[in-house]
Amino acid sequence: MDIRGMRMRLGDTQSEFAARYHIPRRTIQNWETGVRKPPEYIISLLEYRIQEDLINRKTTELPKYDPQKQDLPRRSEFVGAISWLKAVRECIGEPVVFALDEALMCQGKFGGRSDEYLVWVYGNDSVTRFNGVVVLGNQISQYYVNNRNGLDFTNFNRTLCDALANESILDMQGITEAVSRYYYSNGDSFDGIYVAPEYQEQFERLANEAIDYYES
Repeated sequence: MDIRGMRMRLGDTQSEFAARYHIPRRTIQNWETGVRKPPEYIISLLEYRIQEDLINRKTTELPKYDPQKQDLPRRSEFVGAISWLKAVRECIGEPVVFALDEALMCQGKFGGRSDEYLVWVYGNDSVTRFNGVVVLGNQISQYYVNNRNGLDFTNFNRTLCDALANESILDMQGITEAVSRYYYSNGDSFDGIYVAPEYQEQFERLANEAIDYYES
């Protein structure tokens, strides 16, 4: 795969691709236009990194309650989402990156539900010893990870791509509300949102629903 093809798979602009992999933007331009040819080892390294960034964003089924597993703290027992997520992380007892609805809670874009059961994370498979935990992947590039209030969580663009990748099994209320807030707080604009090309059609539909979310 050539450099432009790699970049398009991620849905990045040249500037974003350059920043993601710490390569000068002019070098990316020269590679894509054929002015220069990247070394083979660079191509191999980029293919590996891109594959790492793209994998593990889909899951096929939601976990059912298992009495043999441990229970996490209940959302209804906490006043705020952040205090609940801190309790969840401490109960899990190992590093996780919160994803999807939990990431939106960390970002302050979604308050969550009082009966929240599912907890979406990137982390080791061992965390599925707890009821309700869904592991999207075992690893994620730090490029996509933010930290606030002592919690690690996916940034907004990665959260959005994860939601579109799992739309068939995901309750989309949280992401719809978050995209709607983004639109109206950003001067009625989606500027700054980037999704992979394969999710563009889904995003356009979601964007229309998000615009209508607070108007309906």
